[in-house]
Amino acid sequence: MNLQQFLDHWKIAENPFRGEEARQDPVFLRLEAVSQGGVAGNAPAAVISGIIKPGATTHSDFEKIAGDFSQPSTAIVFGEKGSGKTAIRLQLADRLNAYNAAHPEARCMWIGLDDLNPVLARFVERTKVERKATVADTLGKFRLVDHIDAIMTAGVAAVVDATIKERSPTVGAGAAAVVEPREEIRKIIKKMDGATRRDLLAMQVAYDGAWAASGGEQRTRKLRRTLRIAPPIGGMVWSLLAFFGWVPAVAVAVLQWRGGQITTDPMQFTRAESPVWVVAGLLAAWLIVLVKRSVYDRVKYLTLGHRLRKQVRVSARSDTSFGRSLRAIPQALVDPAVLPITGADETRYAMLDRLKRVLKHFGYASVLVVVDRVDEPTLISGDPERMKSVVWPMLNNKFLQQPGLGVKMLLPMELRHALFRESASFFQEARLDKQNLIERLNWTGAMLYDLCDARLRACRVTAAEPITLLDLFAEDVTKQDVIDTLDQMHQPRDAFKLLYQCFTEHCASVTSDQAQWRIPRLTLESVKKAQVERVKQLYRGIRPA
Repeated sequence: MNLQQFLDHWKIAENPFRGEEARQDPVFLRLEAVSQGGVAGNAPAAVISGIIKPGATTHSDFEKIAGDFSQPSTAIVFGEKGSGKTAIRLQLADRLNAYNAAHPEARCMWIGLDDLNPVLARFVERTKVERKATVADTLGKFRLVDHIDAIMTAGVAAVVDATIKERSPTVGAGAAAVVEPREEIRKIIKKMDGATRRDLLAMQVAYDGAWAASGGEQRTRKLRRTLRIAPPIGGMVWSLLAFFGWVPAVAVAVLQWRGGQITTDPMQFTRAESPVWVVAGLLAAWLIVLVKRSVYDRVKYLTLGHRLRKQVRVSARSDTSFGRSLRAIPQALVDPAVLPITGADETRYAMLDRLKRVLKHFGYASVLVVVDRVDEPTLISGDPERMKSVVWPMLNNKFLQQPGLGVKMLLPMELRHALFRESASFFQEARLDKQNLIERLNWTGAMLYDLCDARLRACRVTAAEPITLLDLFAEDVTKQDVIDTLDQMHQPRDAFKLLYQCFTEHCASVTSDQAQWRIPRLTLESVKKAQVERVKQLYRGIRPA
């Protein structure tokens, strides 16, 4: 018997236990009615008909992790590989979309940090050159302000995209953040006061790092015009003087020449009363202005751009790009108290406050930052020490307890082991007792049974008679037997592997003409033994999967 015959007999349209990764699992995505981008789609027929209750695949701790989106809170979750951390991220996105649809005037903005590859690559590229250090040593220099810069980079790029009606290359987590204006942009801008407009322009200069050096300054000028902010008056005056400063000298020379007061006799040039000295003075003044505008100002803003690029180490922009953007904004914004040109935390917190103030005009009352898959970036590759170097700076109580900002950290179990080796002073700074800490995503046998049963129902052919997971096993197999077996798998991914193996082992041991459609106890016991040993070897680190 082949597997397809077995599934056809039970009127199962697709194998419910084939998927092992939530992002590529169509059964999970249908059950949660979530597309890959986090946008709600059509629920499966089994949900609509009531055969499956909505939320059948959520973990029992999900409500604690999600919290209230109107006042988002922090949650720190540790889980083994395959325990459902990525599934929780997708479920959070689904729940957030539903909340935003119900509260269009007080939405919560999603900023996803589930792909740190671009962020870490830029950070290491810049810092390693400066420090001449190894990758591991360089990651050890990752700071809390670098995390805030990464959050701001994703958030600001999305706000600028919406304001100038342009789609930029996203940074960090694929579609890390998207802002959808609740009304026309011109109406939103009209409601903004001058300070808010200047805040948005300052944030664009510092954090709109989604574009290369050739595009950042263009977006600065476009945003400035959209916000109706006048260009720097001083810069305009100096530019006019540089372009037309030669006119007075030429005019004086022509007038004096026509009046006969300027002679071609070289001997006359030494006379103090000769008008040639007036012309020479005017030309000298013009040259000074020209040097000031074309050399001094260029070096000045390039230096400021270098200081900005040196501090915002997760941005893709160059010194020149930053410098050109700085020249295009009012001088009042080119201030260390406004721009992050130092390593001070307070400047970053002020930038976060500016972002939240600007987002209110777009209909967003809060921000949710979701951190996931920190073990997957190429520069980390599952190394616990490198993961710790990147994640630990975020465990700061002041950062995690900001009003209107919630941080959901879905972390691998290796970091939990490292956490318990930290000092009392570390715990005092992190205040994990206030962060909705979940030390381990535990799945009991009963929870896994309900999850697998829901997936089975979701894969059944439309209008087929309802069945349960137990119906696939022989009569001498009880529901408690299946629950006890699943209990030893601990994680959804391993539970799916076990049931998939039960299907294939049973089909391999019988012929199609035998018409033996139920899995006997012997097959369940033999698969259980092999899978339990596999899980033990996986936890001991001597088996890849």
